[in-house]
Amino acid sequence: MTDFTKILDKARELEAKMKESQEKIKKIRVDGISGSNSVKVTLDGEGEMQKIEISDEILKEEKSIVEDLIVAAHNNAKAQLKSKTTEEISKATGGLGIPGFKWPL
Repeated sequence: MTDFTKILDKARELEAKMKESQEKIKKIRVDGISGSNSVKVTLDGEGEMQKIEISDEILKEEKSIVEDLIVAAHNNAKAQLKSKTTEEISKATGGLGIPGFKWPL
């Protein structure tokens, strides 16, 4: 029975660490940049766009170019967010992969 108790204790410990990580992830902010700093997109830890900055100079470009730069900045921010959340999860799990567990990013 002691082994089972140890397993349950480890599971509770992992659950607590994961909850702590989820709270930390919510507080993450990342910036995605494109067009030599012409467009900057800020995402929060849940992947929600919090801010977008577009330089006055880039607004003189064709609409399709501005649209492409916005998409590129968003994708850049999303990649950074994925990296940071993966890093945070690894800290909580001690590098253990959790089969079937996927963050919504």
